[in-house]
Amino acid sequence: MSLTVRPATSADAPELAELLNAIIARGGTTALERPFTPERLDATYLTGPDVLSCVVAVDRASGRLEGFQTLIREDHLPADWGDIGTFARVDGIQRGVGSALFAATRDRARELGLAAMNAEIRADNTGGLAFYGKMGFEDYKTDRAVPLGDGTPVDRINKRYVLDAPAPSEVSRERSVGQ
Repeated sequence: MSLTVRPATSADAPELAELLNAIIARGGTTALERPFTPERLDATYLTGPDVLSCVVAVDRASGRLEGFQTLIREDHLPADWGDIGTFARVDGIQRGVGSALFAATRDRARELGLAAMNAEIRADNTGGLAFYGKMGFEDYKTDRAVPLGDGTPVDRINKRYVLDAPAPSEVSRERSVGQ
């Protein structure tokens, strides 16, 4: 699959609401439990006042939106942090969707002068935990037994990505040059 990453627009809201609602309906990977209308999705994650960045991955051949990644302000986080969320289609192989989205989001977060990004992931979302770990996020806090809408307790793992730190490949290069 060949992808293009671009900023999200309000016009993307209907297709992205469908994508996100399929994830919510499947269950088990997102803390979100209530379906989104296109209008609520747009205001919350795409272009609303608390949105710092939102990008979409578009399949070049079909034009279909394969996923999106949002970076928003959250009152419970430091003012120079963004809260990241990544959503990819449940009906296909998304090889490279998350990585392509993250590169764009990381660059935008640096442009905005953010110090870090937070990812809050359900402890039972092994794919999400692995994805953010692969992107360089590190665990820093666990909220225990946060109840879902039906009362089921699920831990939430908070991972952070520090933006002013060099990437692991840069650290390796610096160590080899300095030795």
